[in-house]
Amino acid sequence: MVIAVDAMGGDHAPEAVVTGALRSAAQVEGEIVLVGAGERVEALLPGGSSRPRNIRVVDAPEIIGMGEDPGRAVRAKPDSSLSVCVNLLRDGEADAAVSAGNSGAFMFLAQVRLRKLPGLQRSAIAVLLPGSDKPRILLDAGANTDCKPLHLAQFGLMGSVYCEYALGRRDPKVALLSIGEEPGKGDELTRAAYELLRAAPLNFVGNVDGDKVLNADVDVIVCDGFAGNVVLKVAEGTGDWLMSLLRRELRAGLRSRLGALLLLPGLRRIQAATDYATYGGALLLGVRGICVVSHGRSSPRAIENAILVAQQAVRGGVVEHLAEGLGRMAADEEALSEPEPQPV
Repeated sequence: MVIAVDAMGGDHAPEAVVTGALRSAAQVEGEIVLVGAGERVEALLPGGSSRPRNIRVVDAPEIIGMGEDPGRAVRAKPDSSLSVCVNLLRDGEADAAVSAGNSGAFMFLAQVRLRKLPGLQRSAIAVLLPGSDKPRILLDAGANTDCKPLHLAQFGLMGSVYCEYALGRRDPKVALLSIGEEPGKGDELTRAAYELLRAAPLNFVGNVDGDKVLNADVDVIVCDGFAGNVVLKVAEGTGDWLMSLLRRELRAGLRSRLGALLLLPGLRRIQAATDYATYGGALLLGVRGICVVSHGRSSPRAIENAILVAQQAVRGGVVEHLAEGLGRMAADEEALSEPEPQPV
């Protein structure tokens, strides 16, 4: 297994990326290829016997900035660390690519150079969300703000396959995010997607309401990218908000300090559960390769976990199983056909 990592991507690159790669090296059954400015990256790696044998550096002199326009930057910088990462994956020299850099450029490169799987209309970002009993997959988390019912049905299939083969959950429960649990709830998109998901070859359990996103007994939650990104950002901010309340109470007086200190261990566990670094990165599902999109402000811990997410997806053969699942869905005309509009 070879995992290509964009060493120059992210707000704290290359230091955080190299540190995260070093932390993951002993856990990776294969090679980690750090792609970036060769001299800068090499200077951050330990020398001699302290350097892990499964870390290698590939030089890429250009960097796509976080704020650059994805299309323009990709065309103007063919030798960027992000471009070289995706090229290694395209050319069969890597099994996965990981980047905390410009996510728009990463998705653009993945969809153009790797291409989508046959029969798939849209790729989707699948993130792991915390849950009261287990993490659950949310998709799409921001790749597609405008969707059709068929897109959501295919997202459900992709999430189910990812959950089964990368997370090891048999017959995962797939739910559709809506404004109520009843089948008729939601807007036109949600109601039509409900019918397609119900007919699709997966374990669809119906709608999930917004207040049940983190505690419903489900494995996969399907929504369009606009709603998904909002849910993701709220979840990310919850732990920070709780800790800010705790810090405020610590300054409120002796009684509040004692109470806050008693709650501190539990609140730290809650913050860890809602911290993006715990989950590392999100898979871009639907392209012909394993691509892990990490948060722009990724810490070494987040990079470490992103690399492990990539390894898990490669081990599970997620891309191959997705292709098989999409083939099954294409064979099911009822699952693929969107319902005809009914006359008023």
